[in-house]
Amino acid sequence: MKVSALGATAVAMPISPIYAASAATVPAVSKSANGKVNLGFIGLGQQAMYLLGTFLEFDDVRVLAGCDVYDIKRDRFVRRVKDYYHSSKGEKKVQVDVYEDYQDLLARKDIDAVVIATPDHQHAIIAIAACKAGKDVYLEKPLTLTIYEGQQLVKAVRKYGRILQVGSQQRSSGEFIHAATLCREGLLGKIEKIKVHCGRNATNPVSAAPVPYNLPKTDVPAGLNWDKWLGPLPASVWYHPDLDPIIDEEHNEQLWASWRWYKETGGGLMTDWGAHMFDIAQWAIGKDGNGGPVKVSPAGYGRYEQLTFEYDNGIIVTEEPYNGGEQGLQIYGENGWLKVCRGSLRASDRKFEKMDLGIEAGAYESQSAHRRIWIDAVKAHVDPNCPVETGHTSCTVCNLGNIAIQLGRPVRWNPIVQKFMDDPEATKLLHYAYREGYTLDV
Repeated sequence: MKVSALGATAVAMPISPIYAASAATVPAVSKSANGKVNLGFIGLGQQAMYLLGTFLEFDDVRVLAGCDVYDIKRDRFVRRVKDYYHSSKGEKKVQVDVYEDYQDLLARKDIDAVVIATPDHQHAIIAIAACKAGKDVYLEKPLTLTIYEGQQLVKAVRKYGRILQVGSQQRSSGEFIHAATLCREGLLGKIEKIKVHCGRNATNPVSAAPVPYNLPKTDVPAGLNWDKWLGPLPASVWYHPDLDPIIDEEHNEQLWASWRWYKETGGGLMTDWGAHMFDIAQWAIGKDGNGGPVKVSPAGYGRYEQLTFEYDNGIIVTEEPYNGGEQGLQIYGENGWLKVCRGSLRASDRKFEKMDLGIEAGAYESQSAHRRIWIDAVKAHVDPNCPVETGHTSCTVCNLGNIAIQLGRPVRWNPIVQKFMDDPEATKLLHYAYREGYTLDV
């Protein structure tokens, strides 16, 4: 692994052999004459607003355009971009354009890179289109809705030589960097077990898995293009305001969009928080980007009290509540244990704790380090610290957990060739049938 000029947190990652045949070498991104990276935003909901606030503050970034299928979110985006450049930069005239169709934004030659913060079911199609259009990508986690989509997106990123950063911001936060480093450097000794907790909520208080879509059907509001919101999803998914929350008088969503909790539109807390926590677990044991579990068993099956992931090196990872139910990890090694969650790290021995972890103050979603690494990587044309292969393997773990729960039995997985072992029933769950007009064309 070659360390880039960006330092230890951003590295030029080797390409996995499974994708090497489609890799391409391309020149660095063409930036504007003043050296800024010109950005477009696709998906302008609550998470996009956190991201927007960060990118606007970077002096070497210019936000030019946004895209959303809901007009009130497009209007909010224009207002916030203009207000920022007026108040913080003293600019009297600010040009910012918005689109309903992401292809119109991608067609602009003056946009270097895009930030994609749509619902998960649109991630793969839009990100692949962005790669084909020559744009670098910041893509929110989880990487994709299905395992097959992730496989195709990895191919596209390497085929078109783009720089993709997955929005797994814990990768750039001090407490998680410290925890992974302790494990990877062997200071905890041989890792034996990791408990991961993704959380529980009212839609499924029993497990982190998604539930069948059951919200009542309501009228689509004026200004929302529901057909474009659905994208590849079947028309049997009907509109409810919780899927795309209404903006209040303060121009903010009243709640996090609930599409993530339902099987047809998301992966439940398994992917929503699991994309963060399983990502750190795999990082800690050196299975990120090129590995994964070989067997996944649902809770209550045989001797397994919890959802259990078994690795070829003997490490066991479970998904279960611990330590008061907070979302995080507890890692057990032969020399002790450590617990890590956002803003906190505790260990069996104080020598494993580092008091100054360099954790940014403020709301976690507003922290800038992870985005800064991506901008530097775009300018240097090297992979960032959470490239597409890493996001894909972390997302795959989450989806394997949901598949084992859905089938109600163990599944065996080959992480090298990324296939189920002699299991046609599980193989069918690698993807779903897109509705007519939508394909994954790499």
